[in-house]
Amino acid sequence: MGIVNIDDDLHDQLRRASKVSYRSINAQAAYWIKLGMLCERNPTLSFTEIIERELSSAGVSAQPLAESAA
Repeated sequence: MGIVNIDDDLHDQLRRASKVSYRSINAQAAYWIKLGMLCERNPTLSFTEIIERELSSAGVSAQPLAESAA
């Protein structure tokens, strides 16, 4: 484990996002780093596809929400 230097604006964005996501600032940074790595390694997949694969590999089976009648 080590220290990562980031600029003040990015740290502020991390702090704000962590509140919305109910994560610590460190957990939010780790989440963004992992997702960034996954996106770089899988450039043909969408964010949604990456998240679905990660959830599936963790044994999470969430059903999509039913579309509402308009």
